[in-house]
Amino acid sequence: MHVVGPGMGIEVTSLAWNRLLLGAVAMGFLVSGLFFLRFWREGRDRFFLLFGLSLLVEGANRFVLGLLPRPSEGAAGIYLIRLLSFLLILVAIIDKNRRARRS
Repeated sequence: MHVVGPGMGIEVTSLAWNRLLLGAVAMGFLVSGLFFLRFWREGRDRFFLLFGLSLLVEGANRFVLGLLPRPSEGAAGIYLIRLLSFLLILVAIIDKNRRARRS
């Protein structure tokens, strides 16, 4: 793919675009995770802590995925890290609902 036109610009491969987008997504996850950790620091609600950790794990996962020579989201290690991230979200929701019932 040519950015400007054939012979007039930089040729960008699909791998380069993939890495660029993975970096942008990783940045979004990491920044969101930091916001949730700030909310946790202010209110000490475990929901924000677990959600923030989940977003940071997912951001790190996307960052590492972008560094791989052939990024594949189907790789076992990448999948297991993503599973951990979603499990943290599930634990946060269950914990929040249990605490709400006790109150």
